[in-house]
Amino acid sequence: MEGTSLIAFLIMDFLFFLVVGVCVGTFGTLIGLGGGLILVPLFMYTMYAPDGSMTFSTVQQIIGTSLFAVACNAVSGAYAYMKQKRIMFRAAIPFALSTIPGAFCGSFVSKYFTGASFSIAFGCLLVVLGCFMYWKSNSKRATARPEDFDPATAPFNLWLGVVLTFGVGFISTIFGIGGGIIDVPMMVFILGFPAQIATASSTFILMVSSLVGTISHASLNHIIWVPAICIGCGCVIGAQIGARIAKKSKPRLLVIILSVTMVLMGINLVVRGL
Repeated sequence: MEGTSLIAFLIMDFLFFLVVGVCVGTFGTLIGLGGGLILVPLFMYTMYAPDGSMTFSTVQQIIGTSLFAVACNAVSGAYAYMKQKRIMFRAAIPFALSTIPGAFCGSFVSKYFTGASFSIAFGCLLVVLGCFMYWKSNSKRATARPEDFDPATAPFNLWLGVVLTFGVGFISTIFGIGGGIIDVPMMVFILGFPAQIATASSTFILMVSSLVGTISHASLNHIIWVPAICIGCGCVIGAQIGARIAKKSKPRLLVIILSVTMVLMGINLVVRGL
């Protein structure tokens, strides 16, 4: 009887992980965020082993397992966006490469920026930026159509983007948040990319950074493979769904969804700092 109950519990766990992965993959790929901002708190508060003990014994295991799922999401999403020809590789490749040293530097200095006041300040900044994006959601840049933008020839400020994405990697490492929350609005409102192109390019950048991070965490044995693989499979499916929804969505809708997400993320950082 106990064996049957355990099997039923494991099946329910698998289905739960799979559904979570599909939802995370869909939302993360839709706006280019990856999904780590959903998975990390979910792992911390809701996932337990059959005997009642916590599945994760360290924060590093939570981050490593989440990052594996995010990598699955990003690889699947990037593949879908490649087929749609929405990724601006002339920007995405150098931006991805500049994010890596930024994240590396951020990991070394993060201990100096962990104060509550800094978390509150950055959270407030995200709230203000999110409100600004919502206010500007009817602007020409926010409503630009990808059909009027050629990723192969469109002009943009490469070096400004490289400097900004270095900063994105630096900040995202300090706060443990996905860089897409900053990458996408940066590409839309500063570099002038249409929302769909920015989302697709952000997904490619996330694919590179998350794969590097996953390899690092795997080498340190920070990944709990059962939930990681189950959720990762769901993310692969969800990413395909998210990319299809993004293709059919109006640019303004994507900007609004991202702005609301930024406000919620900012509130979360403020609460963490209080």
